[in-house]
Amino acid sequence: MSNDDKLKVRKTESIKQVLKELTIVRDTIFWIDVVGEGQNENAIFVRPFNQKEAFPQKLTSKKYNIKNNFHGYGGKSYKCINFKNNFYLFWIDQITKAVWFQIFKEAVSNYKSQNKYLDSVQEPRQLSKSIDGNFDSSFVISEKNFLYGICEINNRDYLFSLNLKKTKQDIHRIKKFKNFAGELSSNTSANLLSWIEWDSPYMPWERNDLFFAQIDTDGEIQKIKKFSNKLINTKKNVSFFQPYWISETILVCSEDSSGWWNLLFLDVSEIENIYIKKKVERDLIEYGVPQWVSGITFFSGTIKNLFCIAKKQNNFIVEQYKDLEFFKEFSTPFTSISDFCVFRKKILLKGYGSDFLGIVFEIDFAEKVLSNLFEHIFFDHIKDCSKPETFWFKGFENQSTHSFLYRPLIENFRKPPLLVRAHSGPTSCFDGSFNSEVQYWTSKGYFVAEVNYGGSSGFGKVYRERLNHKWGILDSHDCHALALELIKLNLVDSDKVVIFGNSAGGLTALNCLLYGSTFKAAICKYPVIDLKDMYYNTHRFEKDYLNSLVGNYEENIDDYINRSPINQVNMIKKPILLFHGKKDRVIPYKQTLKIQEILMQNNKYSELIFFENEGHGFKNTVNKKLVMQKSEEFLKNALNI
Repeated sequence: MSNDDKLKVRKTESIKQVLKELTIVRDTIFWIDVVGEGQNENAIFVRPFNQKEAFPQKLTSKKYNIKNNFHGYGGKSYKCINFKNNFYLFWIDQITKAVWFQIFKEAVSNYKSQNKYLDSVQEPRQLSKSIDGNFDSSFVISEKNFLYGICEINNRDYLFSLNLKKTKQDIHRIKKFKNFAGELSSNTSANLLSWIEWDSPYMPWERNDLFFAQIDTDGEIQKIKKFSNKLINTKKNVSFFQPYWISETILVCSEDSSGWWNLLFLDVSEIENIYIKKKVERDLIEYGVPQWVSGITFFSGTIKNLFCIAKKQNNFIVEQYKDLEFFKEFSTPFTSISDFCVFRKKILLKGYGSDFLGIVFEIDFAEKVLSNLFEHIFFDHIKDCSKPETFWFKGFENQSTHSFLYRPLIENFRKPPLLVRAHSGPTSCFDGSFNSEVQYWTSKGYFVAEVNYGGSSGFGKVYRERLNHKWGILDSHDCHALALELIKLNLVDSDKVVIFGNSAGGLTALNCLLYGSTFKAAICKYPVIDLKDMYYNTHRFEKDYLNSLVGNYEENIDDYINRSPINQVNMIKKPILLFHGKKDRVIPYKQTLKIQEILMQNNKYSELIFFENEGHGFKNTVNKKLVMQKSEEFLKNALNI
């Protein structure tokens, strides 16, 4: 959903406040919101649980840019820990490039009528010195007043500690990781730490390792143990997702040895003898997603009341476990869930649907909760909305491939034009959540199809690995196959078929124009157009990504050249509309500049539009409206509408 919260269907902007990075601790909900006119200053706010109309209290009063840039894509930028009966709040500030810290307590009751829910026990303190690198927010506190965390300095990750009694201190590096690390967590007494690590040539969803460390009374590592089990990861590549402690000795995570991210409960009573307490195997259900950003939560709670979310077909479910035993499953109307968090029996999440924007959901499970509880929630459904229809078709090598179809809301054409959308990632997916751009086109009479080509996530490991060494081939083939199938079914106009793609989807879209005559034009935002340049210049996190998508560079250099649209642009004689932000740090806009002259020579309808203040993903609402306006004008010319 990312940017769609700010847009309504067709015309109006949402004036609703967008709550980001939600967390619940005790009876209080925390979140981040922008303050001032720019995007570079924000603050942490709170309000009481289940009181959506309560006026928010701003906790961070100074000027901060609270943001996580860990591994390039970042994640959650703060953490609040219930410690010694107080709220210990930590955040990452990009102005000082440091970790900050403040302690709060619950305000006395007569203050709450004045919209003050927490009192400051200790003023904000800059814990660390500035670093030339990035912090993650998966912080842990020990009883000895040490803060543990993971940071990234000079292309290497470190486990570090800070003394909560000191200010502006050098980080104390406890361990230098071989390469990447993340998802730091601890048991209740913080004498055991856990994390995941991964190294070349793998991405974290392809293979990673789960580690445990015993901490001594001085805050130093006493023992480190890598989890290894013949039933899981001894003889195969396995990805562990969100190791999370639910008691002093029990940890839950998910792992994909079965082909799906399934639940695993480990007993770590003895670090030298970690054993499987319980293993849950369920096909067609995913308790995890590719770890592009840090801090994604699928498990929350304690051993007495553990709650899990999982993707089941096209929607998410919520499960409750009591003492490791399955207790209840709750179906939901949510196509996507974020900000999932539990404190004791209070549950918080942000849910997205096919016909409603993200809503904050709060419920206290201390009360009696029925299994159909979500059916009784009032949703502000968007009227006149084209809902996604699941459509499976035969893609590359006749493999069953998933897509979502959106039928036009009005009949503007004898037979509707078809807009095929290729998602970014490419290890990502379309989930059927409400998308303002899709609805814009269906309201104009267009037929829209979203392709979850081979390599997409949410359909199991085998489906995800279809794209290995075939990026630029299989993905484009799947888009072609879907378009041809819809033409065969007489649902769309075969003379008016267009391919859309952003980022990695841009490479898919541009390659679609190279072969055959199915697609008549392409519209792309910040597309990948040069795999060789990406190999040499992409940021650290994605440095090895192309190893699986294309292959080892030295051994497959011809594939890198042949699948790069920049090297085939002379062959493209069809109209192309490109958008790119000049502040894009993932795909430099100068890559798009390189093909400008050739495109203009090849087709009079081709156009490139640059935005001075946009990056990789457009944020400005005015710019997003301009994209839609220019796209509609372009299609009228390119398709002779």
